[in-house]
Formats: sequence, structure tokens, C-alpha cells
Amino acid sequence: MPVDRENAAKHVIALGFFDGVHLGHGALLRRVAEVAERTGLTPAAVTFDVHPESLILRSPQPLLSAPEDRADLMRRCYGIQDVIVARFDKQMMGMPWRSFVTDYLVKEHRAAHLVAGHDFRFGYKGEGNPRRLSALCGALGIGCDIIPRVERDGITVSSTYIRTLVAQGEMERAMEFLGHPHTLTNTVAHGKRLGSSLGFPTVNLRFPKGVLVPAYGVYACKVCFEDGESRMAVTNVGTRPTVDDGDEVNAEGFILDFRGDLYGRSIRMEFYRRLRGERKFPSLDALRREVMKNAEETRDYFQGT
Repeated sequence: MPVDRENAAKHVIALGFFDGVHLGHGALLRRVAEVAERTGLTPAAVTFDVHPESLILRSPQPLLSAPEDRADLMRRCYGIQDVIVARFDKQMMGMPWRSFVTDYLVKEHRAAHLVAGHDFRFGYKGEGNPRRLSALCGALGIGCDIIPRVERDGITVSSTYIRTLVAQGEMERAMEFLGHPHTLTNTVAHGKRLGSSLGFPTVNLRFPKGVLVPAYGVYACKVCFEDGESRMAVTNVGTRPTVDDGDEVNAEGFILDFRGDLYGRSIRMEFYRRLRGERKFPSLDALRREVMKNAEETRDYFQGT
């Protein structure tokens, strides 16, 4: 059934890629929520399926979060109702900046108010910028807010900086700039059922293509289920050298205080602290003892937070 665009709700739209949905993005999303509350419009955001630099610079950019995680964070943390995941292809890359605003945002997605960051560039060759966006919105009679840079500890909050932290396993520092734990959401995959031999139920999550893998090691995590329930978990990121997984990289969480089968279910893994680097143990018994130690460290961490 075709969409009735004439009667569809109008949007306040935040513009950006929103990788990781950090505190800088949060400033835009909070403004969207404020304007939507005041005007009765629907809070929304536009993101892209791939990082624009991947096509523009032909240089793949590792991502903090897949589109599904970005959308979930925007909805869950900032109350954004409609997350528009635009396909960034040659057609989008070649779209004139005016057309991106007038045709794509206003006509197609019924934008009545736009919110962008101080460094937002858009349209063919990045010719669109905050100054041009603000002037065009004024001419079209729609609202526009340009949000200044956000800093923490004298450092500009940026996805680039946070990627460096995650790649180094500095999850607590990353959390300060994200405003939430680093997350990985995916469907639980079948593994080698190592958990049954260790006495813990486990979940195996694969990293989506293009998503940054944190520094190999063991992390204090929480596993969050679709019903909102969560459990503490000891999560190994890497290749599990003790059981010789070869080059296969995944996140395997040993869930504390939980019994049940999670295969095929979607879960969210939240990373809070790196407990140690990944290493090979001489036996499964030695690995079991270390996991028990890490479990106590995880309990202590969450009891102290």
C-alpha cells in the first residue's frame, strides 16, 4: 500500500552518520527531542548504511556500530522514534546538496525542522555545509539548528577518538565519551559448546562485516535480552587460542546466574571493562579456573558501580 505523504507526520530530523551514538551526537538528538516535544512533530534521525568515506575516499572505515545498533541507541537513549537508514550509493553521493534538502529530506521525509552538527557536510563533493543548510532552511520556511562541537576533558568528542579507545580495549574511557557502554547486537550463533564443559551457559556473537573488533581479551559485560532483562557476563573477544579456533574472531560470553537456551535469539552485549588480554591456557581446567576468577572480578566490578 503506498505511503500517503500528504497526511504523514512531519519530522524534526537530526543529520549525521552517528557512529557509536556518542555524546556529541547526543547533543543533536536531545535538541531534536526538545523541538519535537515543543512542536508536536515526530523526532527522527537520518543515518547511512555505510560510512560515506568508504565510497568517497575508497577507504573502508571500521565502524563502532552497525546500523541496527545505531538505531537502537538513538531510540533507547534519546527517544528518537523514526530512524531513517539511507542507502549511501553513487546516486546519493552525486546528489546536489540543495536536492538532498529539498527533495530527500523535505519532500520524501517531510522534514519541518533540521538539526546538524557544526562540521556536517553533505551533497555532491560535500558542497553542503552548516551555513548553506541554515540559509536554505530559512528560505524554505523550515527550522534549523546548528549544534557546536562537544568537548570532554578538553578533547572533542568524536567517533574517530572513540574507535581508538575501543581498539585498545579502553572501554571505561570510551564509555565516558559515548555516554553509554560500547555495544554489540547480533543473533546468537552456534559455537563449540565450550560453555557446557566449563559450567557456564555461553553466547557466541559474530561481529558484523565492517564493525570494529575491540582489543582481544576478556571483558566484564552485561548481556541484555529482548525482554529488557540483563545478566552479567565474562566475555572473550578474539580467537580462543586454548580451543584453537584458528582465525575465526567472535565474542563469547559466559553468562553468570543464568540457565537457558539462547541460540537464534537476538541479544545485546554491553562492554564495561577489559579484565585481561587474551592468552592460551595449558588445559581446559586452567581455563575454567581463570574464568571463575574473571567471574568474581566481574561481580566485584558491577557491585562497585
